[in-house]
Amino acid sequence: MANSCSHLGTIRRVRPSARGCEECLKAGSPWVHLRLCRTCGHVGCCDDSPNRHATAHYHATSHPIIEGYDPPEGWGWCYPDEFVFDLGDNTTPQLGPIPRYV
Repeated sequence: MANSCSHLGTIRRVRPSARGCEECLKAGSPWVHLRLCRTCGHVGCCDDSPNRHATAHYHATSHPIIEGYDPPEGWGWCYPDEFVFDLGDNTTPQLGPIPRYV
């Protein structure tokens, strides 16, 4: 794991794409936790979820930074640098109640 992140400057204010994992909602699949892409707002499920859609989104797009999102957990993760960091007041508000599956 890195001691710093070279992608912090890419963090954007985003609008979440869905009130749950976008792909899981379409497929009727469960998830464990949600992650929010801080480049485009894609909401995907975490790596403990069966489908790992947040990581799949990173591999498809190379968008580097996600936020723990259900509820906003206050931390970010950079995939390429394998770096976790505190978002402080820079968390994304939820669009509304997030349904629970697992």
